[in-house]
Amino acid sequence: MGVRLKYITGLLSIIMSMPALAQDHVYSQFFNAPIYLNPALTGQFEGDIRMNMIYRNQWSGLSGDLSYITASADLNIAKFGGGVGLMFNRSSEGTAFLVKNNAAATYSYSVGGDDFVASFGIQAGFTNRQIDWSKLVFSDQIDMRLGYLPGSVSAAQPPDVDNKIFFDAAAGTNIVFRNLMAGVAVHHINKPDESFSGTVAKLPMRITANTSFRIPLSSGTYYQDEGSYLIPSVVYYNQGSSSSVSAGAQFKFKGLNAGLWYRSGGQNGPDAIVVSLIFDLLKGNRNGEKLRLGISHDATTSKINYTNTSGTTEGSIGYEKYFPNNSGYNKFNGLRCYDFY
Repeated sequence: MGVRLKYITGLLSIIMSMPALAQDHVYSQFFNAPIYLNPALTGQFEGDIRMNMIYRNQWSGLSGDLSYITASADLNIAKFGGGVGLMFNRSSEGTAFLVKNNAAATYSYSVGGDDFVASFGIQAGFTNRQIDWSKLVFSDQIDMRLGYLPGSVSAAQPPDVDNKIFFDAAAGTNIVFRNLMAGVAVHHINKPDESFSGTVAKLPMRITANTSFRIPLSSGTYYQDEGSYLIPSVVYYNQGSSSSVSAGAQFKFKGLNAGLWYRSGGQNGPDAIVVSLIFDLLKGNRNGEKLRLGISHDATTSKINYTNTSGTTEGSIGYEKYFPNNSGYNKFNGLRCYDFY
């Protein structure tokens, strides 16, 4: 078998296994996609309005497309005792461009005071899943000697359906107690059927558990923005028969945040070392205005090695502020999820 055929066959096996496993993507900068991590984090920030967007370009060294984007906007509404938000997710996978578009609304309700906040969130939305069958390569289009035969037509009959829409729901809870934050969320509670062929293929629930602990490295109380902190975190993901753990720590000093992580792939999945760098600009301005820029890179350490994949890169941007003339500036003394990242 030639090198070209080996490459095509290997690429096909990776791409075709993804829809079969039905696994959601995860972000290395999970802290910059708060609503995607847990709907209970809706409205959990120091301000009135927050907007986030994150983009992930996975394994750029492979041909085909493995890209993911999440954009969200949420409001912290005191009258609701929590917040409301909107989120949009898009993923594109493989040479056949298996595309998922998801739009969802989120709501959270919070109770507590200066030292303790407990939040409970729900999420509901719709997902559209589609694929371009014409871009798939089947075995009868590959010659053992020459590899893929351009212009060849496969005798394989693809399913008639290339588009699917389904309802999707999630729920979660999050607790902040002084220097500790912990949360758990369950996505795809209704286990929607995302099959194109008519054979039932339910999307398994994704369970996410996260915890972070903020360790002050300089004098001052735990709710102050100034000073330096070491923030170790662990995030656990489980979906179907697959699970992974992301563990590491961030060093935070005023507007600079640098992190180092190790993520296990679980069941022969790709392990990775992750380096992140976050810049908080405009921090301390009037009305609590904050602009966050983030970048991270995953260096694959498993058998799907870095030389083959060129790793994975993420970029993120976030913005939050109080509305003009809001008297609640800094009313939560920093006791929100934002200050753990």
